[in-house]
Amino acid sequence: MNSLVIPHLTDNPPINLALDTLKKKKQALVFVNTKRGAEKLAEDISKKISSSDKILLKISDEILGALPTPTKQCERLARCVKKGIAYHHSGLVAKQRELIEENFRKGVIKIICCTPTLAFGVDLPAFRSIIRDVHRYGGRWGMQDIPVLEYMQQAGRAGRPNFDSYGEAILIAKTDAEKEKLVEKYIRGKPENIFSKLAADPILRTCVLSLIVTGIVKDKNSLVTFLEKTFWAHQFKDMEKIKLIVEKVLGQLEEYEFIKSAAKEDFVSADSLGSETLRPTLLGKRVSELYLDPVTAFQIITGLRKASSKGLYDFPLLHLITNTLEMRPMLRARAAEYDELQEKLAEYDEQLLVREPSMYDVEYEEFINSIKTALMFYEWVNEKDEEFLLEKYSIRPGELRAKLEIADWLLFAADELAMLLHFHHLRNEIKKMRFRVKYGAKEELFALLKLRGIGRVRARILYNNRIRSVSDVKKADLTRLAQLLGRKIALSIKKQVGQDFEKIKVKEKKRKGQVSLKDYPKDHKVK
Repeated sequence: MNSLVIPHLTDNPPINLALDTLKKKKQALVFVNTKRGAEKLAEDISKKISSSDKILLKISDEILGALPTPTKQCERLARCVKKGIAYHHSGLVAKQRELIEENFRKGVIKIICCTPTLAFGVDLPAFRSIIRDVHRYGGRWGMQDIPVLEYMQQAGRAGRPNFDSYGEAILIAKTDAEKEKLVEKYIRGKPENIFSKLAADPILRTCVLSLIVTGIVKDKNSLVTFLEKTFWAHQFKDMEKIKLIVEKVLGQLEEYEFIKSAAKEDFVSADSLGSETLRPTLLGKRVSELYLDPVTAFQIITGLRKASSKGLYDFPLLHLITNTLEMRPMLRARAAEYDELQEKLAEYDEQLLVREPSMYDVEYEEFINSIKTALMFYEWVNEKDEEFLLEKYSIRPGELRAKLEIADWLLFAADELAMLLHFHHLRNEIKKMRFRVKYGAKEELFALLKLRGIGRVRARILYNNRIRSVSDVKKADLTRLAQLLGRKIALSIKKQVGQDFEKIKVKEKKRKGQVSLKDYPKDHKVK
């Protein structure tokens, strides 16, 4: 191991390493264990840099404009990027991540402070890979050391092909004792063994159902034969135990009415007597096609059955889809929030479609987390913006977008299952909620949201100015629309309702205090 001599410009080693990297006209990735930590470090590094250039200013503006209304996170990132420094984590929206990655590859952005996710699946090599943190929060187990495999992924980012003949992977230790521990564990240590994920219950039951639905297996014998050839069986070795696990999964799927089993002698096409033929039900086939965990599907079906008699309301429907494995990790409820969440739970108790576990049950913590996550969605569909959600729920725009995509998928699945169960009276409510989740708006804005270029902010502006339908848009004065939305959007929505003002010459007389279209600059828009 070569010794590095780094100028001691600050009391913060990662900042010193970043500044030294810039002095060498090189690039670096700095791995930090939290989103907040990555943001803070990027900001601290950027404050040590005085210069900027036009290209960085342009990228900064694009990052700021990635959302209709920039959040404090957007503003913070834009300030860092002006200095050639960025942070990267799942809380950024896709456009912001793409801008950072693209401009790092081009060499415009020099330093990225990131969470470990950037080490996987993204080709972003750098001269230096600086690993500040080797500990990560592990839920109920507290802080844990990262695996050796993860360290190797991060260190492997060092060294850019076609640019550098070598790269530097740097682990930061605070003491000599910690240094020895890091060397022993990560530099000299062996990577962990890889274990099959098929043993995980959600994956196994999903896999078994899909094998039955696609006809790859016809009975229990062929299912066991298939599993015997998997990596899981190779590692596990105990096929008798695997058979017991398979029996349990099949029993669960049959209980959910996703499969049917029958003795083969009941069928003319039997291959071998004495074994049970496995057939999917129509419901099971659709669950598999929707890529749902069978437990999630059964939970949604159970909730829909309850709703068919007691009614389907906004919050209970949102809670039904948030209290699923697919929505994890959910927003974590802090101890200080428990009283407020308990109050909300009591308020909606009669309407909830998911059974509340006992306070002493191991599932109770996740149940409370699902209540908090459902409340976040409820705020969103009632038109609270990204900044509000960031402040109240600590959910960043990128994380919100990911959750919204999952919610859309689960609501679509709920609609499909409701159709198969003939709960047609529930489908309208599910469809409305799916639309609200997509746009983050109340039902009263639906008609306006169907117009291109009209999101919930512009729709709310129109609605509050008594323009509430397509008919109202047709009747609205063009000049008034331009005042509310800007010239370009006003012309666009008029064209969409069959009034193309761009093809005809319009002469407008100014009334007292009225403004005409020509008084507006072409780039006038709502902020």
